[in-house]
Amino acid sequence: MNAEQQTRAWLTEYRSPQASAAHLLCDRHPADAVAFTLVEPDLSAESMTWGQLADESRRMATVLAAEGVQRGECVPVLLGKRRALVVTLLALWRLGAVHVPLFTAFATGAVELRTEGSGAKLVVTDASQRSKVDPIDAVTVLDADELVARAATAEPLAESVAIGGDGTLVQLYTSGTTGKPKGVPVPLFCLASFQTYLHYSLDVTEEDVFWNAADPGWAYGLYYALLAPMVAGRTSLLLNQGFTPESTVEVIRRFGVTNFAAAPTIYRAMRAGSDLDGITLRRASSAGEPLTPDIVAWGVAELGCEVRDQYGQTELGMVIGNHWHPELAQPLRPGSMGQPMPGYAAGIVDGQIAIDVPGSPLLWFSGYDAAPEKTVERYTADGRWYLTADTGQVDDEGYFAFTSRDDDVILAAGYRIGPFDVESVLAGHPSVNEVAVVGRPDPEGIRGEVVEAFVVLRSGFVGDDALADELKKLVRDEYSKHAYPRTVHFVDSLPKTPSGKIQRFILRREGA
Repeated sequence: MNAEQQTRAWLTEYRSPQASAAHLLCDRHPADAVAFTLVEPDLSAESMTWGQLADESRRMATVLAAEGVQRGECVPVLLGKRRALVVTLLALWRLGAVHVPLFTAFATGAVELRTEGSGAKLVVTDASQRSKVDPIDAVTVLDADELVARAATAEPLAESVAIGGDGTLVQLYTSGTTGKPKGVPVPLFCLASFQTYLHYSLDVTEEDVFWNAADPGWAYGLYYALLAPMVAGRTSLLLNQGFTPESTVEVIRRFGVTNFAAAPTIYRAMRAGSDLDGITLRRASSAGEPLTPDIVAWGVAELGCEVRDQYGQTELGMVIGNHWHPELAQPLRPGSMGQPMPGYAAGIVDGQIAIDVPGSPLLWFSGYDAAPEKTVERYTADGRWYLTADTGQVDDEGYFAFTSRDDDVILAAGYRIGPFDVESVLAGHPSVNEVAVVGRPDPEGIRGEVVEAFVVLRSGFVGDDALADELKKLVRDEYSKHAYPRTVHFVDSLPKTPSGKIQRFILRREGA
């Protein structure tokens, strides 16, 4: 069975009207096989088998049902990457309820937006996060540890609800980099797309020690650290703490991680000074922000393999990539995010990366919750193409390259300049650890906008006029004279969303 046939087979199974989330995500897997390796901040760890997850989630479902949780109800969950998180989520899905992910770095405002926007009546959290939820009116707060204690003596749920492939599994909210976060209903049959990515793009095998370091409060972590490994029956590692380069490297080393996925931010932080002795990865993948070519070369030298860039959105999951599976793997091209994943067809429409709707059977986005006007903006007038709002290019061999978010394009002296192209050149300089490029109003009123660069230096380098001139010359010589940064700002850090995406709109503000 080739890749296209396999993806269609998964789609047929997971889109069945009788499809059950509990069965697909847990109950069909061998009871004694390990579902999750749960790692604490001190790097102590415990394994959770599919049998344990099945039993604990059935008992938790009974407790949640007693609290009034029922089919179709949205329930936000604000928990770290701990045992109670996966047990609670599977329990909700056993009841046919809808999980609303919340990131533990959120403040009350972000929690409230998602809670009220989803119409939730209950929120599950723990003592470490409760102060963020208590100020929100008209919701009942359930303490996860109290639920776990009650579940230990509860009768297991006799029968899980089958919501069918078109039933809603999750309501996730966009990151809000370009406006107010929007609710994205995620149907059960999305699992066909997620499993395709895990198998063909990440090439996670039964022998791998797999770790996706993204947080499940966001799309990449929820889709591919939890849902994809669960539907595929693969063991997933979860580290119950926030990111530090030191802990990331130590987890990879101590647990023998062979297949690693993370945002470019994490790779850049690891490059900035981590001791990588003894680390060799079989596969390394990146998503969330464009990956500059310097990280690819660094990965080969320091991690033992290329870091392969892949592309997706909250609304789509991953759809384009430099796939790792031997059936699909192609040579990397610098600056390219690869080719469409099996089950998807893509093109360029009005300068934007676009997904061919009739040619993409795995496409699952059906529209934003309660925002039909925003949904319409996502499609061409004839409904043929889904528009990503990301500008890009595609070459004759089908390799796609990201240029920028459509609203990040710089209009300078009649030229359209994509920040990523300039950033890729600057990131190749040995002094640069991270860089963001934006357009700012031309103070002389001639060019419309001018290019400005915000640079985080690697340890040991000093940001002075000489280095700024050197970076400007690098862009002029290696990319284009019209695109070099008129100003280079040396900064300690770049503003980012909690999921690690650079917030260029902050840099564009006057006085940034």
